[in-house]
Amino acid sequence: MPQATTHHLITDSHLDAPDDFYEALIEAHQGLSTDESHAFNARLVLLLANHIGAMPVLREALDAARGS
Repeated sequence: MPQATTHHLITDSHLDAPDDFYEALIEAHQGLSTDESHAFNARLVLLLANHIGAMPVLREALDAARGS
């Protein structure tokens, strides 16, 4: 019988160089209009959501991002 897996949002950084990611994110937005920037963010969120693949974690992330 498959074992149930519990997923939780990890909020501690697991990046070797978080500032490097931040810089890359800022660079990815350079030259984009506001609408293009919003569309880029939406595509990035969907790609990362697909990678995470656990709805409970995604709901925790949405709540955390809203400051709830």
